[in-house]
Amino acid sequence: MLSLHSLTRTQHAAAARQAAQLNLDEPAVIIEETDRAAHAARHAVPARAIVRRAARQRAAAEAVVQQAPAGAPQQIAQQMLDQDGWAGQFGCLDDLWGQESGWNVYAENPSSGAYGIPQALPASKMASAGLDWQSNPATQISWGLGYIRASYGSPCAAWGHEEAAGWY
Repeated sequence: MLSLHSLTRTQHAAAARQAAQLNLDEPAVIIEETDRAAHAARHAVPARAIVRRAARQRAAAEAVVQQAPAGAPQQIAQQMLDQDGWAGQFGCLDDLWGQESGWNVYAENPSSGAYGIPQALPASKMASAGLDWQSNPATQISWGLGYIRASYGSPCAAWGHEEAAGWY
């Protein structure tokens, strides 16, 4: 881990190397580059703030993992629906994702590349819900429910769109 002192020393060393690479026949360029390096050092985020932010993010991620429901994908979805106030919408979600992926966490559409239980396209969108998006049903379901909420308002509205348009 870098200390604040070593981070500052590293910034100064980088600025010195950058200045040394300049053409010494052009003093205006040297002054401009030195000023730019000094400005960057003054406005850089302190190392302590970076460490504190990383610790907060790690704690938040660990809390989410500890609260994640377990079980079969359908059980996980039911628990998440209950938490979101959509307890009566499981039938619609079951129809939707049963048709899309068969609730298979590894389902992949060979023609479009859509992936996972919610058939995300591109699949990497699910990384916003967790780094384990490729294999964790809870992560995929969480992302999928967020997508449904933002795009359709509810699982039954998404299922209605699927029935009418042939896609959601």
